[in-house]
Amino acid sequence: MSVVIVGGNECMVREYTELCRKYKCKAKIYPKMCRGLQDIGSPDLMVLFTNTMSHKMIKCAMDGIKNLDIPVERSHNSSKAALRNILDKYAV
Repeated sequence: MSVVIVGGNECMVREYTELCRKYKCKAKIYPKMCRGLQDIGSPDLMVLFTNTMSHKMIKCAMDGIKNLDIPVERSHNSSKAALRNILDKYAV
């Protein structure tokens, strides 16, 4: 399963990656928008940590998957526990 995480804290990127690895998921993590989100691809799940994202970043992420049938999970909290709850629901 591939997961794209948009937003979150830059210092938590390693924690997000390790947690996804425990759930046997490949993760692409974009804590900030430096060159856009052009190489999102077609993941199995997109996680948006909305508290740490700008409106422009949310719009860019949603436009990137507009025509694809990808589930999007939004979380206001960008903690490791919030990501664990999301992965518990989607990663079987």
